[in-house]
Amino acid sequence: MERSAAFTTSVISVRNVSTGGFVARAGGFRSVRCPRRIFSKVRMDVKFADEETKLEVKTKDVFMPALSSTMTEGRIVQWLKQPGDFVDVGEIIMVVESDKADMDVESFEKGYLAQILTEEGESAGVGATVALLAETEEDIQKVIDCGTECIVPGSNHRHDGTTVVDLDNQQSASAKPAAAAEPAAPAEPAAPAAEKPNNVKEVFMPALSSTMTEGKVVQWLKKEGDKIAVGESVMVVESDKADMDVESFEEGIVAHIVVDEGDSTNVGEVVAYLAPSEAEASAIKSWASSLGSGPASAAALAPAVSAEAAAAKPAAPRTAPASSASVVNEGRVVASPYAKKLAAENGVDLKFVQGTGPGGRIIAEDVEAAKSSGAAAAPAEAPAYKSARVYATPDAKKVAKAEKINLDNVTGTGNFGRITADDVLKAAGKAPVQKEARAEAKAPAPSKKEKGDGPVLDGAVPMTAMQKGIAKNMMATLGVPVYSVSYEINTTAFDALYAKVKGKGVTTSSLLAKAVGHVLKDHQILNARYEEGDTHVYKKAADIGVAVATKGGLVTPVLRNCAETDIYSLSRSWKELVRKAVEKKLTGADMSNAHFYISNLGMFGVEHFNAILPKNAGTILAVSASKPKVVLQKNGLIGVEKFMNVNATCDHRVIQGAELAGFLRDLADFIENNIDEVMY
Repeated sequence: MERSAAFTTSVISVRNVSTGGFVARAGGFRSVRCPRRIFSKVRMDVKFADEETKLEVKTKDVFMPALSSTMTEGRIVQWLKQPGDFVDVGEIIMVVESDKADMDVESFEKGYLAQILTEEGESAGVGATVALLAETEEDIQKVIDCGTECIVPGSNHRHDGTTVVDLDNQQSASAKPAAAAEPAAPAEPAAPAAEKPNNVKEVFMPALSSTMTEGKVVQWLKKEGDKIAVGESVMVVESDKADMDVESFEEGIVAHIVVDEGDSTNVGEVVAYLAPSEAEASAIKSWASSLGSGPASAAALAPAVSAEAAAAKPAAPRTAPASSASVVNEGRVVASPYAKKLAAENGVDLKFVQGTGPGGRIIAEDVEAAKSSGAAAAPAEAPAYKSARVYATPDAKKVAKAEKINLDNVTGTGNFGRITADDVLKAAGKAPVQKEARAEAKAPAPSKKEKGDGPVLDGAVPMTAMQKGIAKNMMATLGVPVYSVSYEINTTAFDALYAKVKGKGVTTSSLLAKAVGHVLKDHQILNARYEEGDTHVYKKAADIGVAVATKGGLVTPVLRNCAETDIYSLSRSWKELVRKAVEKKLTGADMSNAHFYISNLGMFGVEHFNAILPKNAGTILAVSASKPKVVLQKNGLIGVEKFMNVNATCDHRVIQGAELAGFLRDLADFIENNIDEVMY
C-alpha cells in the first residue's frame, strides 16, 4: 500500500464468479471496473484521488468497443501505440479480436498514451477501460498516479463520464425477497373484454438499436383514420441512440393509437392498431378502447394488503401508505419511464409497487393497479429514498462546486443513477429544456444469467420490424431459379498480405470486396441482374453489398466502386458502414443498388454454406473459414497451407454455369497469385 498527499493506491486482482467481472474492494466501497466479463487476470490499480487532483488531471480513456452487435468482450491482439506515443482522433490504436473477426480500433480521443490497462492477449468486457490518455506529455505521470478516478466525460461511449458504479444497493435490493404479502380483498369481477377481431393488425415498438429496451413516441406522422401503406413512415421514435422514423410493415387504416406522443413503452409492445378498411376501423377502435377493462383487473396486479387495512381507510387521502403495505423496492426503483410518469401524476409511491415486467421492472399497469388499490399512496412529506453515498461524475462535482449545489439534493440520471453535470445544471436552473425528456435513469445492466441467451421462449412471438423486412425480402426470391457452384481457394498469399496491412487500418472485408471488384471487370455478367420484361441490367461500378449481422437482424450495407477505390479509403468506408449498422443508423441509400453480394461466416469456423440470393441481385458469394490442409507444395515438398471454400449462388436467368465457373477460377487465381494488386 502506497500513500501520498493526493491519493491512496491499492493493487487488487480479484475475479468475482457471480458477476463474471472483476470487483475491487477497498474499505467498505465496492466498485465494478467493467460492465460484464473479463477473462484475463487484470491488474487493477484502484485509486482514490482528492477532488483537487481530479479536477486538475483530465484523463481520457480508451475503452473496449462493441465491434459487433453480439460482442460482449474482446481480446486485444496487438497494441499499435505504446505508452508515451501521441494518439490522434481517428488513428488506429489497437487490433481487437471480437466474436466475428480481428478488427482495427480507432481512437475517439486525442492525447498521449499514458498507461495500458489490458495487455496484448488479454480480454476485456465491452465498455471496459483498457488504456488511459493524457492531454500533454507532462501529464502522463499524473494520469498514471490518478488512474481511472480522474477520467473526464466527453467520449462517444461514456456521455456521462461513468467509470465505476455502485452495485451494493442494487444487489441488496434484488437479493432481498419481497416480504410475504397478505391476501388482498376479493375484487368485483370486471366485465370481460370484447373478442379480438380477426382482421386487426398491430404496430409494435421496434428495436431501433442493439441496446434498446424501450422507446418514446416523439411524434405520430399518421393520425387515427389515416391510411398507411407498407414502407410508409408512421411515427418518430426516440430510442437509446437517436430519434428515428419508423416505417410500417403492414397496410391499413390507423384505427386506434395506444401510446400517445411523449409516452414510452417497451420494445415489442403494441403502440397502435390498424384496420383493413375504414368500415372496420370503428369496431376495432371500440375493441381496443375496451382492453383496459378486461378480465386481468388492475387490482390483481397490485401489492397485496389486508382486508382490514383496506376497510379501515376506505377514503383516506394520499398522505401515507397503508400500514400493512410492504416495502418491496429498497434502494433504486427500476421502472419504465411511463410508469414513473403515471406514479408522479397519481401520487403512487413506487417503493410499495410490485413490478410484473421483465426482471421485476415496474410497468404502467402495475402503477394503475396500485392506484386502484390505494396501497401505494405516496407519503405527503416523506423524503425520497437517497443512498448514503453520493455518486457523481468528476465533471458534475466540478459544476456543483462552481454553482454551490449540494449533491445530496440532486437526482442522478446517468448510468446506475450516477449524477451528471446536466443533473447539477438542472438543479441550478440552467439545464437546456430539450434534455428534460432524458431524465429517466437507466435500468441496471442484466446479470450474467440474463445476458446469455435470454429467457426460454415458448409459443408465438411477434416479429420485430427488421425481422419482418428480412422475411419479406427472403420470400421475394423464392421464385428465382438459382444454382450454386463451390470453389476452393488457397489463402496463403491473402493471409500474408492482411498480416502486413491490418495495422494500417485495412480490413478483411475490404480486401475481399476489392479482389472481387478486380475480377468483376472481366466478368461483367456476374455484376448483372434480371428485370421483368426479359431484360438484363448491367452495372459498370463494382458496388458490392456485404452482409453484417446485428442484434436486430441482418443488414447489407454497400461498398461503392470497389474496383477503383483505393484499399485504405475502402476500409475506412467499410468501418463507417459497420458503425452505422451496429448503431442502427444505416439509410436506404447505404443499402441499395448492389447486384453482387458477399456473405462471410468464416469468423465462425464455417467450412461451407449456401447463401440466399437477395432481392434484385444476380450473385451472392458465401465465404467460409480458412482451414489448414496438408498439400503438395509448389516446391515439391509436403507442407501445410490454408484454404477457404467459397460458394456462389446465382440467378440462372442471367448467369450460366460456365460463366460462374470462369469467374470463380479467375477469383481464385487473383487471390492466390496477384492479391498484391489490390494495393495499387
